Amino acid sequence: MSLKKNLTLLDVFCIITGAMVSSGLFVLPGIAHAEAGPAVVFSYCFAGLLAAAGMLSIAEIITAMPKAGGDYFYVMRTMGPSAGTVMGLLSWFSLTMKSAFALMGMAAFIRPLTPVNPLLIAGGICIFFMVLNCVGVGEASRFQILLVFGLFALMGYYIASGVPSIQIEYFVPFAPYGWDRVLATAGLVFVSYGGLLKAASVAEEVKNPGMTIPLGMILALVIVCMIYTIMVFTTSGVLGADELDRSLTPISDGASVFLGRSGLVLMNIAAALAFISTANAGIMAASRYLLSLSRDGLLPSAFGKTNSRFQTPHSAVMLTGLCMIGALFIQLDVLIKTASTVLILTHILANLCLIILRESRLLNYQPKFRAPLYPYLQIAGMLGCTLLLFEMGRDALLISLVLIGIGLFVYWFYGRINTEREFALVHLVARITNREVPGEQLETELKQIIRERDHLCKDRFDQLIEEAIVFDIPGPHTRESFFAELARKLRDCTGFDSEEIMQALLSREAAGSTVIMHGIAVSDIMIKGKEVLSIVLVRCRGGITLNPDDKNIHAFFLLLASEAERSYNLRAVTAIAQIIQNPQFEKRWLAAKNTAALRDVILLSERRRICSPHRWNL
Repeated sequence: MSLKKNLTLLDVFCIITGAMVSSGLFVLPGIAHAEAGPAVVFSYCFAGLLAAAGMLSIAEIITAMPKAGGDYFYVMRTMGPSAGTVMGLLSWFSLTMKSAFALMGMAAFIRPLTPVNPLLIAGGICIFFMVLNCVGVGEASRFQILLVFGLFALMGYYIASGVPSIQIEYFVPFAPYGWDRVLATAGLVFVSYGGLLKAASVAEEVKNPGMTIPLGMILALVIVCMIYTIMVFTTSGVLGADELDRSLTPISDGASVFLGRSGLVLMNIAAALAFISTANAGIMAASRYLLSLSRDGLLPSAFGKTNSRFQTPHSAVMLTGLCMIGALFIQLDVLIKTASTVLILTHILANLCLIILRESRLLNYQPKFRAPLYPYLQIAGMLGCTLLLFEMGRDALLISLVLIGIGLFVYWFYGRINTEREFALVHLVARITNREVPGEQLETELKQIIRERDHLCKDRFDQLIEEAIVFDIPGPHTRESFFAELARKLRDCTGFDSEEIMQALLSREAAGSTVIMHGIAVSDIMIKGKEVLSIVLVRCRGGITLNPDDKNIHAFFLLLASEAERSYNLRAVTAIAQIIQNPQFEKRWLAAKNTAALRDVILLSERRRICSPHRWNL
């Protein structure tokens, strides 16, 4: 069962923002300041720039594949089921642990405000979010919007009140430990931008994902990066190094300087809202990984069940929530560093997957958004993230290797037995080695995703194309040799008399040129006798010369219609005319690998459709 599309641009923006603004702002600045000094503001900026490279790659891929599971889904389709299983379980673990840490952080900030045991509060909130996410993603996202706007109001108050109190002497020396430490600290604070991935996880539930997801991700990254920079700069300017270094409540400590006790309470509330919003977004996003892994046969089918009433993945939500509650009772410091390592690895893979997908030349890889500066931005992002990866420490890398081993174990003893899937890397290798890829599984899946994404209902023209006769004829050809070849092929396929077809084609061309634009011709002939309506699609890479002025015709469309069906000709020709107006049509037509791909070029092209999405309009 598909998931319900409820999420708008505001929802996407708030899910991402709420997921980012938590420990990265309310806990890490003190720890990071001890490592880099006041220049830590550049660590946040540099981490944001590296996150931007991965974010743009993720945005492009997700607009081509807006499905639940986010980075798992596209890693699976790009690098295969073994890499997909590892990435899916790692990402699920990373988000689950980060969300559990958010609940613990929230409990720590609430502790001064209430006598209740913080773990009971954290567990109760987690259970509330489990129920909320089982009821519906729309309800969960509306709650997220309230949290984020409340958080923005409090952060704006902090900045407005704190900037006048900044003392310049606290910025001297600016980089006391050297700029290499500033760079290394960027790896520590990179986790602050982890929420960018969460839009990808809920992409299947987003309205108009081709526009909404990239815009939501870009707005969230720009605004959050600015907030991080200004708030960390303000905090560094109101607290001396002795107070700020290693502080686990840096924003609250800063507020107490210029706002007193009331400021401390307000920032504790802001931190609690931030951690709650991160936990809510985390359980929402993490559960989609289990759902997607189950759909592909890499985990038991129980995790892929969706509630028939609310259309939510209740089994995956419940398991994720229970793991978060269990994580509240264990030591999370090394695990959170591991989560950061997984996040950096995810950004590296996002850039690598984009390169593989583009270079594989998959016909049905059709993103609505294209990452700029390809491939230089992606290469720079991978190199920068790799540098950060080795700054995370031995313990985090070892635990990540153990988790990778667990993912491979699950794939080998379960997923390998239950699923076999074609992926883009195979297409890339086949293109480099000049071999054919057996099967069209990936292209077919991408075609179905495009239909769902763009709401492409099926009308009569689509039915005719799906039933069309498709020929891929080598050339070059003169008009006579091409018509003779086409007539022979039609005789073999349909039983029509080849001589009659040949004469009808010549007569139609003599009555007026069928060339309607450069490289493309549309002809129609009447079939006597039985009722017939059919379309013939022909590609001739070598080119057809229909007359001295019209050479190198690569696409030839032929409509075969009996007298009773002649009235549909005009509508079919209109549909073809809309399709070939696309500037990329001829390029895609010539790049199609086989006759099935030629059919897909027509079926997935933009044109006006008037039909019900649930039935043929015959």
